[in-house]
Amino acid sequence: MSASGYFQHTVAGPVIFAGIGLHTGAHVRVAVRPAAPDAGIIFVRTDVHDRDNRVPVTAQAVCQTQLGTVINNGDDVRVSTIEHLMAALAALSIDNCIVELDGPEVPIMDGSSEPFVQILDRAGRRKQEAVRQYIEILAPIMVEEGDKRASLLPSDRFEVAFEIAFGSKAIGRQAVDLTVDEESFRAELSACRTFGFVRDVEALRAIGLARGGSMDNAVVIDGDRVLNPEGLRRPDEFVRHKALDAIGDLYVLGKPILGRFEGFLAGHGLNNAVVRALLSQPRAWRLRALAPALAEAV
Repeated sequence: MSASGYFQHTVAGPVIFAGIGLHTGAHVRVAVRPAAPDAGIIFVRTDVHDRDNRVPVTAQAVCQTQLGTVINNGDDVRVSTIEHLMAALAALSIDNCIVELDGPEVPIMDGSSEPFVQILDRAGRRKQEAVRQYIEILAPIMVEEGDKRASLLPSDRFEVAFEIAFGSKAIGRQAVDLTVDEESFRAELSACRTFGFVRDVEALRAIGLARGGSMDNAVVIDGDRVLNPEGLRRPDEFVRHKALDAIGDLYVLGKPILGRFEGFLAGHGLNNAVVRALLSQPRAWRLRALAPALAEAV
């Protein structure tokens, strides 16, 4: 590990972008700004003025996981679809920042994390004089729901393995298993897009979801065909996107993981369930600083 992994980081300066929300269809303007050491990731709804508009990211703040991760605060101020931005923040080792947005949902951009990586690259990264702590997995944690499951297992590095199976021949059965760091995330996962089925669109829109979805921001499947004219970015783009989602969903812990995540047919709900299960078993993990000279100070 490079010395930069021993310390916390924030963005070097503010960066602004805008786009539409996948589910709300709302046009939202976003500013990512530096934050103090140990502040964590905090979303601020600048369009909310009558209640507390700050929504700190925690595992307990996750209030909804249907086709995306939604967080809220004690005043029920919500921010939706945080997972792709959270995955980019995790991969680029941004521990602390403020994300201001003037609407209810993080823009979907192209459906992947790559635009967020590019945005954070523009902002730059600044080392902070505070020790970075990792959540080290000491004992296996698993949650199940029917044939779906998610696990956290001990490992001396952050690994993500995922497997999916769909009846559509466009997807079929796919698996990915990676050691995840900034380099591998950029090369192997960041550009992989979210996906959905034409058959589900009307039902989702009827319950207020997927109103901003299009082939500009998702891989769209009709039966056994991918409808996007440009096709897939990778043959196994689908499972790689699920791994990307898991990285973002795990980062609601507020600290990077030293351990292995395994997901089988899992989604945002099970990702959050395994995080909560971990926190409920304090003997299954510990906080650890990796810098030898600094470890005793933690």
